[in-house]
Amino acid sequence: MRSRWWVIPALAAGVIGLAACGSSGSSSTGSSGSSGSGASSSQSSAPASAPAATATGIKTMTTTGGTVLATAQGFTIYWFAPDSSSKSVCNGQCAVFWPPLLGKPTSASGVSLTGKWGTITRADGKTQATYDGHPLYLYKADTAAGMDAGNGVNASGGLWWAMTPAGNKLTAVSSGGSSSSGSSSGGYGY
Repeated sequence: MRSRWWVIPALAAGVIGLAACGSSGSSSTGSSGSSGSGASSSQSSAPASAPAATATGIKTMTTTGGTVLATAQGFTIYWFAPDSSSKSVCNGQCAVFWPPLLGKPTSASGVSLTGKWGTITRADGKTQATYDGHPLYLYKADTAAGMDAGNGVNASGGLWWAMTPAGNKLTAVSSGGSSSSGSSSGGYGY
């Protein structure tokens, strides 16, 4: 009779390999106009539950990187460079780490924004908020209000940017995922 003890180490290696594949992502470094901006992303450090992703009461907030749009609870709002004004390409596992901001967007009382609110219909049929033509998201690793750890992260096939009130991205991302103030033109393909 042959020994089958080799099965246990093979199964253990397979489980470790699968866990490693789904537990982390990394970003590239480079200038803000190319493949990343020095931010690193560790999706394994993401909390068990994402912040509430509702599009009502949107306000502005100052983070270490500058002024951004935020939910009523103070979570930074992001946009994904590969998206178009009518389609989100962040679905499935991507949407677990970057929850879409759902519902019809509204500004908080007293907040005046120059950009245009809108919505798109996601592949799953849900309504996702947009701002100046960018579908909007939160970042699961932002575990507290005021964080902007997703700014400049290269994950899920493209770059993620914190949304400024002007509809642009924060630039000059530092190594900690926070960015310096400033913005450049919005648009797609960055």
